[in-house]
Amino acid sequence: MHRMSARDAKNGFGRLIDLARAEPVAIEKYGRSVVVVIAVEEYERLSDKAATRLPASKAKESEGDKELVSKEKRSLKPSKNVI
Repeated sequence: MHRMSARDAKNGFGRLIDLARAEPVAIEKYGRSVVVVIAVEEYERLSDKAATRLPASKAKESEGDKELVSKEKRSLKPSKNVI
């Protein structure tokens, strides 16, 4: 897995995309991996694989969890007035 700082990812977004199409790229902040960027094909493969493993009741529960996580992420965003 390739690693890249958040600053390098921001400044070289095109390079990040090219790298992620070939292999997963871990994005680091303060020396700690915080996210992984993967190609859409790999994401779809992993999503399909996960969906086939879950029973129907778990799949519905998983969708609800995604909505909850999405709401949590929105509440964690800093306001635009951050100094």
